[in-house]
Amino acid sequence: MTIFDVFWFFLILASLQPVIRQKFLEATRARLIRALERRRGSRVIALIHRQETMSLLGFPLVRYIDIDDSEEVLRAIQLTDPKVPIDLILHTPGGLVLAAEQIANALASHPSEVTVFVPHYAMSGGTLLAMAANHIVMAPHAVLGPVDPQLGQWPAASILKAVEKKESKDLDDQTVIMADVAAKSMAQVCGYVRELLLSRGWEKEKAEQLAQTMTEGRWTHDYPITVKEAKALGLNVSTDMPAEIFSFMRLFPQVAMRRPSVEYMPMPYSPAPAPRGEKGVKPKTFPDS
Repeated sequence: MTIFDVFWFFLILASLQPVIRQKFLEATRARLIRALERRRGSRVIALIHRQETMSLLGFPLVRYIDIDDSEEVLRAIQLTDPKVPIDLILHTPGGLVLAAEQIANALASHPSEVTVFVPHYAMSGGTLLAMAANHIVMAPHAVLGPVDPQLGQWPAASILKAVEKKESKDLDDQTVIMADVAAKSMAQVCGYVRELLLSRGWEKEKAEQLAQTMTEGRWTHDYPITVKEAKALGLNVSTDMPAEIFSFMRLFPQVAMRRPSVEYMPMPYSPAPAPRGEKGVKPKTFPDS
């Protein structure tokens, strides 16, 4: 074997390494999903939007809820017997209203229990999916977000408020058209959320109130709705997050950086007992053995 043969061997091996790693991650995810399904007697669907290094050059892919996602989730729901509960693991910044509403409709129409698990965040369209479930399980510090519609880079509510502050003679045609579309989109999304909640057994007055709160633009679009706030809004939220969900999320690595920004010992820590004869001494913390 010549030096050139060795060079080409290592070049081929290096080019295959990302593919092999990705296949290993996919197989591990599938095992965790199957284990969770057996324990809960459900169909587990994961809708995860994170940046992953998917190619040899390592270009990150920014993900959001799109039509491809809705097609796959709808197919998974259609393959699920009406008597089988559905567990949706959700981690997303949001996405297309059309795709989110399609998924929400399918979840709300499923005859058995639907549970949405939010380990970190489910914003915008992700919150819409959470509201379509019977139960929402959030990690203690996970967040949801408002579902007010956005037109390009601008919130629909802000467009309307800006137009209200101007006289009609000072508005160009494009702004008038944007304001018209903004008003329609807000009415449509508010009406959809109200009907979605009513289909889940909410009282009409409470459904109307929550739909208005979530879509009227009282917060910025990235406002974090905590577990406490979600409960105060009337959502059926608990924090009984299965450990398998966190293990599953660790199998979706973010894009590798040159220097890690967070470092810690990857093991559980618990307080160790204080040494004998040293009352009042604050116990040190050690990893579980």
